[in-house]
Amino acid sequence: MFSQTSQPCQFERDCPVVMIPSGDELTMPAGTAGYITQALGGSFTVFVEGNLFRVAGVDADAIGKEPVQPPTLAEDATEDDVEKLIWDQLRTCYDPEIPVNIVDLGLVYRCDLDRNASGERRVAVDMTLTAPGCGMGPILVEDVRAKISLIPTITEVDVELVFDPPWNHMMMSEAARLETGMF
Repeated sequence: MFSQTSQPCQFERDCPVVMIPSGDELTMPAGTAGYITQALGGSFTVFVEGNLFRVAGVDADAIGKEPVQPPTLAEDATEDDVEKLIWDQLRTCYDPEIPVNIVDLGLVYRCDLDRNASGERRVAVDMTLTAPGCGMGPILVEDVRAKISLIPTITEVDVELVFDPPWNHMMMSEAARLETGMF
């Protein structure tokens, strides 16, 4: 189930986790032992007693890791700088079962940056899932929303889960297809 790169861990405090792939939100009690099987984009996939759980980056200290720091933006940042940071943040969102970020997986169909009537920056994202019935869908949507919301000057983030067109492996970047063996 886990590779040689898996790292043993123990929960040092009660910690909110999400069961993979059902998306059920639970609390992992302090003292629970497991193995970190994936550490990408600031979140962690932990194998515990035959199940996989996602630990958010803000809770990394619960498994002995450094919590993820929020992104920063220069005061004189341009719209291009903000847009680049948005895409950088999207690349920190990972499907907890596939070690490829959602951008390279081809799950982001649209990402628009504009300003509302008050001049505040807002972002609209349309994204999909590799499988429509995936229980992790709401978790991935919230991960995208939360990570973009961390960007200074962005006041509104709207993330829509869409299924048209249906995702297929050809939407993945060439590098992602090579990495996963889906040529």
